[in-house]
Amino acid sequence: MIRIEQVCKTFRLESGKKVTAVQDLSLQVATGEVFGCIGPNGAGKSTTIKLLLDLIRPDSGNISINNLPSNDESSRARVGYLPENPYIYDFLTAREYLSYAGHLSGLSKTIIAERSNLLLEKLKLFQAANRKISGYSKGMQQRTAIAAALIHDPELVVLDEPMSGLDPLGRKLIFDLIAELKQQGKTVFISSHVLTDIERLCDRVGIIVQGRLCYESQVDQLSAPLDELFLQVVQQAGIEEVR
Repeated sequence: MIRIEQVCKTFRLESGKKVTAVQDLSLQVATGEVFGCIGPNGAGKSTTIKLLLDLIRPDSGNISINNLPSNDESSRARVGYLPENPYIYDFLTAREYLSYAGHLSGLSKTIIAERSNLLLEKLKLFQAANRKISGYSKGMQQRTAIAAALIHDPELVVLDEPMSGLDPLGRKLIFDLIAELKQQGKTVFISSHVLTDIERLCDRVGIIVQGRLCYESQVDQLSAPLDELFLQVVQQAGIEEVR
């Protein structure tokens, strides 16, 4: 489903200094797999996701989704995306926002209504669905953004810090939802700092440090608990600074 081959990406700061965000990154995620991408702050996780979704372009290397180049618009038609800091039109209600997201995905009014009701119920937003999002808590807004990412029933779901801003109840709702996507055979790519969730949800995990994939393993074959392994890999990679 996802193929990243020898991808590099640098950015130029206002000072003129170049910063390498991703370097010689190669990664594959199979159809139906739940892959966890972890790493310290500034490791290149969000940059990798933006490259995958063609929000930014690599300096070199190749990226494909379901055997289509990532810069081919059709490659993203069946992709659902939750950014790290989602922007929601908070003057809308949750139901209106999901309708807007559904229309952008080319869904009919009937399908939008069915999918909206399903997701609003699963994410415990149904009772507040006709209230403006501006009156929602941070956790409710996060759950609304996740619902919008799933409105078109995507084959590939990309979640950048899905547990951000959630209380224990909200975290359980999202955890259960991702587990359900896994049971449905969806491909899920998760970037998260909640290592316990990665260990419980994912089939495979990759650790990125300073833009490089430094470790990759099946979760059931980890040589140590993930939190211990994470610290070992970061220390062995000789991380110098957190950007």
